[in-house]
Amino acid sequence: MIVLKTARELQIMKEACRISANALKIAGEAVQPGVSTLEIDTIVRKYIEKQGAAPSFLGYGGFPNSACISVNNVVIHGIPSKKQILKEGDIVSIDVGAFYEGFHGDNAYTFACGSISREAQQLLDATKESLYEGIKQAIAGNRIGDIGSAVQRYVEERSYSVVRDFVGHGVGAKLHEEPSVPNFGTPGRGPRLIPGMTIAIEPMINQGKHYVRVLDDEWTTVTVDGSLSAHFEHTVAITPDGPKILTVAD
Repeated sequence: MIVLKTARELQIMKEACRISANALKIAGEAVQPGVSTLEIDTIVRKYIEKQGAAPSFLGYGGFPNSACISVNNVVIHGIPSKKQILKEGDIVSIDVGAFYEGFHGDNAYTFACGSISREAQQLLDATKESLYEGIKQAIAGNRIGDIGSAVQRYVEERSYSVVRDFVGHGVGAKLHEEPSVPNFGTPGRGPRLIPGMTIAIEPMINQGKHYVRVLDDEWTTVTVDGSLSAHFEHTVAITPDGPKILTVAD
């Protein structure tokens, strides 16, 4: 069931999203050669808790940390570790959520660690732009397929591939709500977008083939061919005046 949010609930969600966006921003500022992914996770947790919120991911389905930090060929759900030290040239996807007064905010960004290759930067640029191409289609009256089709068309025209096994989602009182928001699809198909809906649009784009696999820890998801992967995400509200990005940092 798709849950529509009231004006009051949207205001609360906006604050949850602000906290989540600021946590992601400071996490990105910590991405430097020599820093461990666990250090970044600790920064995220402390910031969110200082704001009177709770990390959405901590303990979710048994996930052990506050942020998913995925490096290079890790697509999503990377588990932070003191043993994983970032190095020059890495690309680092950080996914952060904050739970505030009964509602979640959810966002992700792939950061460059120091100087990265031209090919890696092109992947980041294309993935980020595909997110905004999807958001442009998050208009009342459109359908979910319009969003996924826009993302898919943009990246496939640039010879990248869209992860099929994981998708975006509704977000609100629950971290994952209906509807599913794939990053592929057919225009004019799927649930209709209605004012009051709040969705997480999150392209996960691979430099190589779209195939992924989950490691033995049951979380870490990697590209099968070892190619780089990037991930960008915003929480977006469907409004009568067009899409409104809620995950905006101060």
